[in-house]
Amino acid sequence: MKRRDFVIGALASAVAGPAIAMPEPGMPNGHPVGLQLYTIRELMGKDPAAALTLVAEVGYRFVEFAGYFDHQPAEIRRWLDELGLKAPAAHVGQTDLEDNFETLVETASVLGHNYIVLGGLHRADRTSLDAYRRAADKFNTWGEAARANGIRFAYHNHAFEFEGMDGRLPYDVLLERTDPELVDFELDLYWIKAGGEDPLKYFERFSGRFPLWHIKDMDVAGEMADVGDGLIDFAAIFDHAAQAGLQNGFVEHDRPTDPAATIRRSFTALARLRATGPGR
Repeated sequence: MKRRDFVIGALASAVAGPAIAMPEPGMPNGHPVGLQLYTIRELMGKDPAAALTLVAEVGYRFVEFAGYFDHQPAEIRRWLDELGLKAPAAHVGQTDLEDNFETLVETASVLGHNYIVLGGLHRADRTSLDAYRRAADKFNTWGEAARANGIRFAYHNHAFEFEGMDGRLPYDVLLERTDPELVDFELDLYWIKAGGEDPLKYFERFSGRFPLWHIKDMDVAGEMADVGDGLIDFAAIFDHAAQAGLQNGFVEHDRPTDPAATIRRSFTALARLRATGPGR
């Protein structure tokens, strides 16, 4: 047995507790659980190989990148392969999409990304509904270019897309104006809640448009919390994973006090939720 497999197995046994047999790492619906590496960006900046080793030892099987910290894609791919990690997605900036699209595609090919995800719009592109419509048209263009290169384009929300403008929600405009064949959406479960909206309603209205999720919790004060320490009913949301079109869910916390503790605690909470979920 490899040391990494031994460590992961030992951790799973330790966090399960005597009353619950720990399942394979994943969410209640059977989808494997991943980590958005922005959560441990300070660790990634200091030593990305060590940070990725920590991620694997906790039990995560997938990661989503948010920057590559001046390391070459081939080197990062070697680390991923050695640790048994896959990287189905990466957050990219709008400027790179506009100016360095070919480089993004080349990096995605080396690292095995299925999705390149715009992490947020420039402020100038969210000043009005017409600005959002123009942004949606850009999404379609990037989505077509991505598809031509064998990958998908997706957009990640914050709360501002749920601030009403002229009787409309900008998020609805983005969903309605983009071609489902070209553009996917990565739903951030914290930010949609912070924006006062219900993810289940969006799964019903726009079925299949949300293959990627950010799994982050909200405390009673409305601040981010480690998964399982807040108020979000993840079990109810996971029950609608098929309707949403979920492919990959990534744990995330934008401002963790202790990043290593956060990723362990969140993983444990999801593993326990799966162990006690429907059918168990």
